[in-house]
Amino acid sequence: MKTFYVTTPIYYPNAAPHIGSTYTTVLCDTLARWHRASGEAAYLVTGTDEHGEKIADTAENEGIAPQAFVDRMSQRFRGTWATLGIQIDHFVRTTDAAHKRAVAQFWQSVYDAGQIEFRDYAGLYCIGCERYLTQRELDENGRCLQHLTVPEPRTESNYFFKMSAHFPWLLAELEARPELIKPDRYRNEVLSVLRSGALEDLCITRPRERLSWGIPVPWDDRFVIYVWADALVCYLSGCGYPDDPAWRERWAGVHHAIGKDILKPHAIFWPTMLRAAGLPLYQELRVHGYWTMDRTKISKSLGNMVDPLVMREKYGFEAFRYFLLREMSFGVDSDFSEEALVRRVNADLANDLGNLLSRSVSMVGRYFDGVVPEAESRSPLADVAARVAPEIDRSVRDFQTSRALASLWELVSAGNKHIDSEAPWQLAKDPAQRGRLASVLYGTLESLRVIAALLGPFLPESSAKILAQIGCTAPTAPRERALAWGQLAAGAKVAKGEVLFPRIEPK
Repeated sequence: MKTFYVTTPIYYPNAAPHIGSTYTTVLCDTLARWHRASGEAAYLVTGTDEHGEKIADTAENEGIAPQAFVDRMSQRFRGTWATLGIQIDHFVRTTDAAHKRAVAQFWQSVYDAGQIEFRDYAGLYCIGCERYLTQRELDENGRCLQHLTVPEPRTESNYFFKMSAHFPWLLAELEARPELIKPDRYRNEVLSVLRSGALEDLCITRPRERLSWGIPVPWDDRFVIYVWADALVCYLSGCGYPDDPAWRERWAGVHHAIGKDILKPHAIFWPTMLRAAGLPLYQELRVHGYWTMDRTKISKSLGNMVDPLVMREKYGFEAFRYFLLREMSFGVDSDFSEEALVRRVNADLANDLGNLLSRSVSMVGRYFDGVVPEAESRSPLADVAARVAPEIDRSVRDFQTSRALASLWELVSAGNKHIDSEAPWQLAKDPAQRGRLASVLYGTLESLRVIAALLGPFLPESSAKILAQIGCTAPTAPRERALAWGQLAAGAKVAKGEVLFPRIEPK
């Protein structure tokens, strides 16, 4: 069985988890849960990128050793994801011994293949990028295009990966395999960079006399591995390279999810590095946009960070999780505000889904003593469920959670409309309509069971609560069996619980 192996970027732990890292991690968690519930093997890797000049400088400014600093910050990431209920199969730390061994073996193989040479070099160094920049990577004021800071001139000797020798191959690969980088705008951006000649060979080391905080170069311990050349290997070490026999099977199904700010290292550095090491390319690179606030990128430097633990405390994490997955159209920027979150939660979760559950369970309690009735006829909701389920599956596999949830909510809306049009409260007044009443309410309860099965990877806690209230056990896997209409057992007891999503009063 081929594994769906999905990775977040490994996060730079110079700041706490925020909306950007939370979105990518929640997205990958949802994807892994979806594939797992489909009867497939799934493997999720995330972690922290703990070496480099910025980490060393931050630790020095705090007056502590770099290892103590990254120990604290890495635990903050790991603890946050655990608190939020995210299921991680492997958490990579680049200071772990296993990762260091993987980096040493990877780069030694590239060196042995004659892909690395020693050079004297003078150039402009951006501390934010932690690499030398070419003139084409600067704006008209001589600033780094990404960090808007003026790089400093440096002269030193280092080892260089002959990255540019692989550019013709990468160009041909991207042209032959348009699915390799999605959405297309980011593939086109990479093609443009490759054709422009803006990039040259990649400096992959730093002298230890200048920077000791890094993994030693295996063939020359006077140097440490450059942070990106170290960090990208996490996707291999995270799936067990080179020691775990399962790593090749996992790697065969690898999908990377990243933000657009780190496109270049993942779309150019990483593929050429893999080729130089004689390893297969990833299946695809999926690139999402920025979360913004008032159309301005959310960032530590601007002080407009959104803390997922604060959102959990104020609104409940599944409400925040739903907003992230529903609001962002994958690949483009999305604006965050608490007002938008409240509107989305009230409209979709409280008014639509919560209302469907509450009124269905309440009416079964009122008209059938809390016992799931036996339907006399098949509900029209079965056809809606059969239509939207494959749409949702296609959208999730395409990383389009917003589109998937929109399709799912067609079933939620159909359930509420079915209740409104059939008016069970009127049917209950006529004993001759008892069978029809039973069919209507069985249909709404069964639609809720299907909704819960489809919703599980998106909102696992809420899905379980829905099932508990309608008297159903967790859906069976694979999902295809769980979606077969009519599995809710007549005679089961419903149990009205707490409100699934209370309305949030705007402040």
